[in-house]
Amino acid sequence: MATTIHPSAIVDEGAVLGEDCRVWHFVHISAGARIGARCSFGQNVFVGNDVSIGDNARIQNNVSIYDAVTLEDDVFCGPSMVFTNVYNPRAAVSRKAEYRRTVVRQGATLGANCTIVCGSTIGRHAFVGAGAVVNRDVPDFALMVGVPARQIGWMSRHGERLALPLAGDGEATCPATGERYVLRGGVCSLEGGAA
Repeated sequence: MATTIHPSAIVDEGAVLGEDCRVWHFVHISAGARIGARCSFGQNVFVGNDVSIGDNARIQNNVSIYDAVTLEDDVFCGPSMVFTNVYNPRAAVSRKAEYRRTVVRQGATLGANCTIVCGSTIGRHAFVGAGAVVNRDVPDFALMVGVPARQIGWMSRHGERLALPLAGDGEATCPATGERYVLRGGVCSLEGGAA
């Protein structure tokens, strides 16, 4: 299917969008942005020049994805969540040469109104709760909440809480899909290694 762009949206010449994207009201996608297929951009979204977005991303209303941010496939950005790209901003000091890269790995969810401080990597299928402030790397499948964000559990790739300890070893089954997860030495993975 063809990409749909609302008449109020601005997609700068040079931006690359994959097939079947939906670009809604008052979105601005900058010229250097590289976007995969089947992505959705809600009302009032901004996408910077040095931004890469994979397939099937869902960017909800009022999200700004600034330069130096990479979103892999299947990332969900909740309404009004925030990315940063300068660690110590000052209006009177230009720090564009000091941008810190942020990477959000495949399948991660960033809840409404959460903040991702630049320089962080959010692991595959991690789940950042609404309003959390992430200021360090997040492991695959981790459930993060609070200010600053702290891990309180593990989530399946389907988005269900897993009955696993925070550290050590264990095994659990996703209650929705029956997929098996293994915790070894505090590292959670899907049994069989599938994405």
